[in-house]
Amino acid sequence: MEEKYYKVGTIVNTHGIRGEVKLKATTDFAQERFAKGQLVYLDMDQSQYQELVIKASRPHKGMWLLTFENYADINLVEVFKGHDLYVSGSQRQDLAAGEYYYDQIIGCQVVDLNQTVLGEIIDIFTTGANDVWTVQLTNGKEGLIPVIADVVKEVDVAQKRITIEVLEGLFD
Repeated sequence: MEEKYYKVGTIVNTHGIRGEVKLKATTDFAQERFAKGQLVYLDMDQSQYQELVIKASRPHKGMWLLTFENYADINLVEVFKGHDLYVSGSQRQDLAAGEYYYDQIIGCQVVDLNQTVLGEIIDIFTTGANDVWTVQLTNGKEGLIPVIADVVKEVDVAQKRITIEVLEGLFD
């Protein structure tokens, strides 16, 4: 079976002249993912992953600054700009009950309590208080689902199906 890779960030720029890159992280585990010695995979060309070893990392103004072993010059990392970093499936951590990775939720079918199909989850964003899932409704419009117990009743990632209670005004 082919190894799966999961995005943990995007390299948005270089920083300085000593091979440091600025990364916009898309992982909840940045401290662990970007620790010294960790393996990450750079997607340089549609499914061609280049293995990199983290030499050093530090948070900086809402981003992460990373250096990689054997890449100590800006000219070597300039080509990384705009590319995504990944971890392998074997590097993913187990989550607590009721917690999910984005790829487990995106693509799930959304149904109401009567099992009527409402649409499909297409995006996730965090508001601070709770996550919000964007659903592409069957009528072509987009709706927002707050991830709270009053709305989300069941999440079945194995079946890619989420059951919600449609509160008044939810999709108006």
